[in-house]
Amino acid sequence: MALKPSLESLLSSLSLVDLVRLVPVLSLCICILVFMLKKWQTSYRLTQSLGSAEGEVSSSKMHGREKTKRKWGEWKPSSFKRPAACPYSDWDVHSSNPIPYRPFRYGPTYSVTMGLRSMEWDEWIGKKSYARLFRHLERDTFVLMFFEFILNEELDNQYLKYHSGRNRRIAERGEKCFGTAPEAMDGAIELLEELCEYLPERYPTMFQKTPTGISNALTGETFDITQRPLPEDPMATAARLIQDDLAIMVERADGEYYLLAGAILLAGFWRFRDKFGMPLSEIHTSGNVPQYQEKLQRGMRNFFRRLKPEEPMLRNNYFIQVDDNLAWSHSIGSEDSETVSWNTAAKNKAVEHHFFRSERQSLRRLPRSGVVVFTIRTYFEPVTEIVKEPYVPGRLASAIRSWGDDVSRYKGREKYAEVLLEYLDQKHEEQVQAGLDIEEEDLIRKYPL
Repeated sequence: MALKPSLESLLSSLSLVDLVRLVPVLSLCICILVFMLKKWQTSYRLTQSLGSAEGEVSSSKMHGREKTKRKWGEWKPSSFKRPAACPYSDWDVHSSNPIPYRPFRYGPTYSVTMGLRSMEWDEWIGKKSYARLFRHLERDTFVLMFFEFILNEELDNQYLKYHSGRNRRIAERGEKCFGTAPEAMDGAIELLEELCEYLPERYPTMFQKTPTGISNALTGETFDITQRPLPEDPMATAARLIQDDLAIMVERADGEYYLLAGAILLAGFWRFRDKFGMPLSEIHTSGNVPQYQEKLQRGMRNFFRRLKPEEPMLRNNYFIQVDDNLAWSHSIGSEDSETVSWNTAAKNKAVEHHFFRSERQSLRRLPRSGVVVFTIRTYFEPVTEIVKEPYVPGRLASAIRSWGDDVSRYKGREKYAEVLLEYLDQKHEEQVQAGLDIEEEDLIRKYPL
């Protein structure tokens, strides 16, 4: 009776070529397992958040099963402390490229969801490495060619451009684009303190912590966050440090979350002054967000109420813009007009005037004040550039065609669809004719890239 070969004898019987061929298979299996585990964790957390009952907010300690309740609008400071960020020396503000976020999916249907996923702490305003596996067929055998590592850095080689633009917006528009209500001041100061801790940890070659705050070696700026009163609104100071816009939501006794602090400098399509002081629900209904009341309102409200300091989240979105202004899309009207809308935009402009605008948003609750902080990093690129990437023109065209009438109105599709879709279809066909294998896309790029 033949004995089963041991693992050692099995491995010894394999040639070097066989072992090399096993590497992509094993790597893919590991990636799938990690992906499924993260997806399950995110799904479980969201189920707990979205499925919570109306009324008082409850929380439990996983081990002792001790349950406590708090009333809406009340927050007891949490003992949670964000894990220290890992520093790294290979990042360079002059050479590190922006992350190529492409957060759109193939049709035929477009689902309106919150689109949340778990965030690792080093991703807050930092980087994470993703391995892209490339392969090709040779004699019907998969051969591993190489791994391309994409370093996801939320500060990148556009930092100085964003920094100068944001400082200019603060100087020119002032409180039209930033501000802090008195009841949000503690949260705004906590956010500023968090940034002054995090940035020197994550970007030690650029930021240094000082006895009174933080200094920026690249710009030569130094910020004192201990002085009282502060030299300027804490949200303006926070906005000078990073490339992200910032918003703080505060829970009141009615259980609603209100926009009571922010620095919205590069929003493109909405104005801070219009939304300041509004509850989350009104922010979305006044902006005509598609299917908000039917599909998003209840789940979003419960998610905010249940969000814990130790469970930060991420989401992405995207738009098409038909002018080249990062800070404000003047095609929908003057930034100082009483009302703005897509109705004023010119129709079917040349494709050179079409820009892809995407946002990477993080959400986290600060432990001391209990406020919820949004960071909103905007990426802005000509459509004529992103179509050079494999699979992008075909997938983007399919996504745009999948929008329902309400989403199409919200995103202004009528103003650019004819020209843009024809262009995307053409570029997709060129890629296919050049040998693009549609079936391999999942191995090369995954959402939201």
